[in-house]
Amino acid sequence: MNGSDFMGWNAIWLAIAIFVIICIFLGVRIVPQSEKHVVERFGRLTKVLGPGINFVVPFLDRIAHKVSVLERQLPTASQDAITTDNVLVKVETSVFYRVTEPEKTVYRIRDIDAAIATTVAGIVRSEIGKLELDQVQSNRSQLIERVREQVAMMVDDWGVEVTRAEILDVNLDEATRAAMLQQLNAERARRAQVTEAEGKKRAVELSADAELYAAEQQAKAKRVTAEAEAFATAVIAEAIKENGLEAAQYQVALKQVEAFEAVAKGAGKQTVILPAAALDAFGDAFKLLRGK
Repeated sequence: MNGSDFMGWNAIWLAIAIFVIICIFLGVRIVPQSEKHVVERFGRLTKVLGPGINFVVPFLDRIAHKVSVLERQLPTASQDAITTDNVLVKVETSVFYRVTEPEKTVYRIRDIDAAIATTVAGIVRSEIGKLELDQVQSNRSQLIERVREQVAMMVDDWGVEVTRAEILDVNLDEATRAAMLQQLNAERARRAQVTEAEGKKRAVELSADAELYAAEQQAKAKRVTAEAEAFATAVIAEAIKENGLEAAQYQVALKQVEAFEAVAKGAGKQTVILPAAALDAFGDAFKLLRGK
């Protein structure tokens, strides 16, 4: 083998080695964790490469699309909707989604973001059109859940998963807002009047309860006084029964003494003129006292 033949064989082996290196380089594909690669062969879908090391046929297969599987957020969108009670509202929505089947996403829809945004807008208008304004404001969580379910069913053929669909705000036009403000002020005034009336009613009830309590206490005091007087009368009657006339004269004399004592204590009364009968009564009383 001469030198020219040796150099020829070396060139061939070198070409073969370079070809093998190129085949290995083209046949081995490393896919990041956040992506999936769509492989085509002669313009036709062959397979989808997942994260990690993958092998393809060199010179025949090519990576046609590199699709991110990270969660994406659509720009905040605003659309008009009309409730069943004919109130125009402006709804702000936000949608989060991620691609689960990239082969569907790249071959079935051209602009996935615009498609999802349009779908969400239509579903939001449809769902709000079934509710009154008060229901939209009070049942927002249920409304969001229904919108999420509807969107999930609509975008299933596009190989995406809607992870979140939020209604950020529901705004009213100026005329409706002014009317609702007037209604709110009227309701506040009505509640204030009701509260004031209830307070006056309560005050009257408390005053009546106080008067009733005072009357009951007075009646109770009179009843106690009457019972005491009845008891005293019974004692006197028993004494008269036992001692006869002397006990009666004694009680009469005590009453006369108390009466003259009260007259003597009057203002400007320093001299008291007593009739003879009164002096006799005092004497009888003193006799009885000494007798006791």
